[in-house]
Amino acid sequence: MSTGSPALGSRLDACLAEAVAAEPHMADTAAVIAAIAAASIDISEVIGRGALGGDLAAAGEHNSDGDVQKALDVIAHRRVTEALQGAPVAEVASEEAEGVMHLNPGAPLAVAIDPLDGSSNIGVNMAVGTIFGIRPAVTAEGDPIASFTTPGTAQTAAGFVTYGPATALILTLGHGTQVYVLDRAERAFRLTHAALEVPAAAKEYAVNASNARHWDGPIKAYIEDCLRGAEGPHDKDYNMRWLGSLVADAQRVLMRGGVFLYPGDGRKGYAQGRLRLLYEAAPIAMLMEQAGAGATDGERRILDIAAAGIHERVPLVFGSVEEVASVAKYYDGRNHAAGRSPLFGQRGLMRS
Repeated sequence: MSTGSPALGSRLDACLAEAVAAEPHMADTAAVIAAIAAASIDISEVIGRGALGGDLAAAGEHNSDGDVQKALDVIAHRRVTEALQGAPVAEVASEEAEGVMHLNPGAPLAVAIDPLDGSSNIGVNMAVGTIFGIRPAVTAEGDPIASFTTPGTAQTAAGFVTYGPATALILTLGHGTQVYVLDRAERAFRLTHAALEVPAAAKEYAVNASNARHWDGPIKAYIEDCLRGAEGPHDKDYNMRWLGSLVADAQRVLMRGGVFLYPGDGRKGYAQGRLRLLYEAAPIAMLMEQAGAGATDGERRILDIAAAGIHERVPLVFGSVEEVASVAKYYDGRNHAAGRSPLFGQRGLMRS
C-alpha cells in the first residue's frame, strides 16, 4: 500500500492511514475504501445468518441487465450506496441501477460497483461477494457517464470482498495486492497477506465447460489442449475448477495461481461474454496485475479498454501470466480450425 509493508495483523484503518501518510493525495480514496469496508461488514452479518434472516434468495424486480434481483442483491446495493453517501463520491455505477447514481455533486471520486456478485449462489450457502473500482470523477458537458468512460488504468484503487467461510477483503491502491480478513469479534479487517504474488505458471483453469459447444475456435482449442494434459502441447496435467462466483474464483487464482476464462460465445446476448467491464473486469484486472498476474479479453489488456456504457460487457481471461499469454496465442491468427478432434471438433494449437 506504500513503500513500506505494514505488519501482518494490522487493522485496515491503520494500513489506510499509513498509505495516506505516504501519499496524501490518496486520502479521498482511502475514505471510500473505509466506507465500502464498513458496508461489507454489515452485508457479511446478513449473509452469516442465512435463512435465519429470511429468504435471501427470494426473487424480486429486474436489475439494469434484466436479471431477476434476489433479496440479498437489494440489501447489498442499499448498504453500499448508503455508505458511499457519506464518502467523497460524486457518482456510482452499480449493477443494480440502470443509470449513474449521483450522490455528492462536486466530490472528487466515482465508484463502479457490483454490490453482490454470484447471486446464483445465495440460496445454497456458497461464496458471494462485492466488487468495486474507484476512479476520478470527470465532469463533461453533455456526457453523463464521463466518469466511467476512462480506461481501467484510471482507477485509483480496486478490490473485492468474498463472503465465504471467512470474509476477506482483497485490495490494491496501486502498490501490490493485499488480503484482509474480517475479525468478527472486533468488526474490523486485519491484514493477512501484505503482497500477493501469483505464480507465473499453473496447472489449474476455471471455465464453465457446459458452454463449450458455443465457444469460438481459439477457446475450444485452448481448452482441448488443456484436457489433453501431459500428452498435449502444454506438457502438463490440469485440474478444472468453477465456482460460479467471480470473486471466489479470483481469490483462488490470486492465492495459488491458475487461469480463469469467461469468453464470449455464440449464444444470443453472449458475444461479449456476461461480465461487465467497469465493475467486474476492470477491478479484477487491477488486482491481478498488482499481484504479478495478467488480465485480457483474450487479445487486449483489460485495463486499456474504455467503456462506452456503464453496463458494457467484455470477455475476460485472467491469472498466471504464462497461461494468459498462452490463451492469447490461440487468438493470434493461427488456423485453429485446421482439423477435427473428438472433443470439440477442433484440433489443438501450439504443436511443437
